[in-house]
Amino acid sequence: MYYIKILKLFDGIVASIFLQTLIAGATDTTTVTITWALSLLLNNRHTLKKVQDELDEKVGKDRLVNESDINNLVYLQAVVKETLRLYPAGPLSGARQFTENCIVGGYNIRAGTRLILNLWKMHRDPRVWSKPLEFQPERFLNTHKDMDVKGQHYELLPFGGGRRSCPGITFGLQMTNLALAAFLQAFEVTTPSNAQVDMSATFGLTNIKTTPLEVIAKPRLPYHLLFVNEH
Repeated sequence: MYYIKILKLFDGIVASIFLQTLIAGATDTTTVTITWALSLLLNNRHTLKKVQDELDEKVGKDRLVNESDINNLVYLQAVVKETLRLYPAGPLSGARQFTENCIVGGYNIRAGTRLILNLWKMHRDPRVWSKPLEFQPERFLNTHKDMDVKGQHYELLPFGGGRRSCPGITFGLQMTNLALAAFLQAFEVTTPSNAQVDMSATFGLTNIKTTPLEVIAKPRLPYHLLFVNEH
């Protein structure tokens, strides 16, 4: 009886930790990704205009964008993919351990060896990506249109891959796309004095901007959509 109670308590603790990790991980990485996406768009104003033109066409200005609109916002999704390629929230993958001896790239790897992938480097490999350092969302509409970020294509692994990939992939992607869409639909954005955004990064558990992003925003939607009347 006590054994069963302990098992149930343990299962509850594990579930709680899992949920906390899922929420915390998705919140931090979503914030980081949206910051990089806005930075890239502000440095590429023609791309920013394309995103907002798509929002005007697919959603309009008579209502707020919602989750059901995301599948129709193809260009916005391409922007998010390209952001995750250039600035993955986690520049290094989680550690993996080899369970048997094998050969990788001509190197003999012994069982028990731990492997950490440099995603930052992989995502900028010129053998895979043409002009790898350039922000080109269009690549995900033509040359790489069939490539996703959910761990099925090993050239692009912002969430990892395999059975140990990030459990919050779907949630994180949906929140990133929706939050970015909502912000860009609601506001015209620019930088102070129209200055270029500093794109230097500071690496840690997450890949954050070295300098804070400063944005000037003004409404582009009707007042009644942006502000709720408290009375």
